[in-house]
Amino acid sequence: MKDPLHRIHRNYPSSDHLRERARQRLPAFAFEYLDGGCFSCVNLARNTDEIREVLLRPQYLCDHPGSSLKTELFGHVYDAPFGVAPVGLQGLIWPGSCEYLAQAAFEHNLPFVLSTVGTASIERVAELTEGRAWFQLYHPAHDSLRDKLVARAADAGLGVLVLLADTPAFAYRPKEIKNGLSIPPRMSARNVLQMLAHPAWCLGQLATGKPTFATMLPYLPEKSGLTHLSQFMHKNFSGRLSPKRIAALRELWKGKLVIKGIVTEEDADLALDLGADGLIVSNHGGRQLDAGESTIKALARLAPKFASRTTLMLDSGLRSGSDIACALATGAHSTFLGRTFMYGAAALGRAGGDHTMAMLKEQLQQVLEQLGCKQISDLPAHLAKDTEYRSAPG
Repeated sequence: MKDPLHRIHRNYPSSDHLRERARQRLPAFAFEYLDGGCFSCVNLARNTDEIREVLLRPQYLCDHPGSSLKTELFGHVYDAPFGVAPVGLQGLIWPGSCEYLAQAAFEHNLPFVLSTVGTASIERVAELTEGRAWFQLYHPAHDSLRDKLVARAADAGLGVLVLLADTPAFAYRPKEIKNGLSIPPRMSARNVLQMLAHPAWCLGQLATGKPTFATMLPYLPEKSGLTHLSQFMHKNFSGRLSPKRIAALRELWKGKLVIKGIVTEEDADLALDLGADGLIVSNHGGRQLDAGESTIKALARLAPKFASRTTLMLDSGLRSGSDIACALATGAHSTFLGRTFMYGAAALGRAGGDHTMAMLKEQLQQVLEQLGCKQISDLPAHLAKDTEYRSAPG
């Protein structure tokens, strides 16, 4: 029998190992863009710390036939209950990483979510995933641009549209401001020196070309750089969702509609009343509101009421298969990870997606086998009763 770990690079068997390798391979400004949060990064740390307060209860004396990671979302059965969260500027972090992760997600039969400001186009990602990718929409200020982007996603065969709710304002991120990745961005001599000190990153950029926001290229002035895109985003995008905007998109989009960034009962009720097919509990990876609560606490509050009404998912703070299991036990039907996959891409380049997905599958499989849990939907029964986190009923 082939070693089940054969797809995992043994030098990097955890997200922490991948993160450290990514830190070594990236210019500091690119790593800090990936790794940082807003203000003092309090909520960034809180997300993971509080997931790890969740306790699971194993059952050892039982006949256990084995565990399955299979998970159904919106009519498609995926091989595991996690996917690739939308990340902007992937190509700045590591050249070609958006395409690498989309391809790996398709090969592993996992969902991949493309950001409006990703560095591969809707059409390219649809090609790589045979139309199985999801598209996350930053809501445009003007209906004409909204309609064009939604039509492109539909024409490309994508079946799930994710509306972003948790970015009503551009975040205050001190590290990005210091590094010149503020709005508008600048490139300092210090950043240039950092790039020259990381030749593999530089050669990758030369090979793939400078990172561009490929989906937005048709709407930008010719020869636009990051400064032009920043000005364009300020002028043409408004992150705040409203009932009117959601209702209009529900009418326009014929596929599945997911609202991402839900952390309160009021917003969850309203989103479902307006026709959302799923909710992602998220705080944008701790990158928007430093004083916000962790996503696992929000999930624990929302799951008892909403897990039986809709497809309830979670991102932000997950770094391992054990973290994923804790989120599922708390009531999520599936999960998404952003930084962890980008650490993998930055650490291992083209092989990073395959490595990280195989690693997380193996980690999660081990947790389920240890618990004696047959399938993902059984995980809430393994939530320890003395934890403050409670699973969805049933």
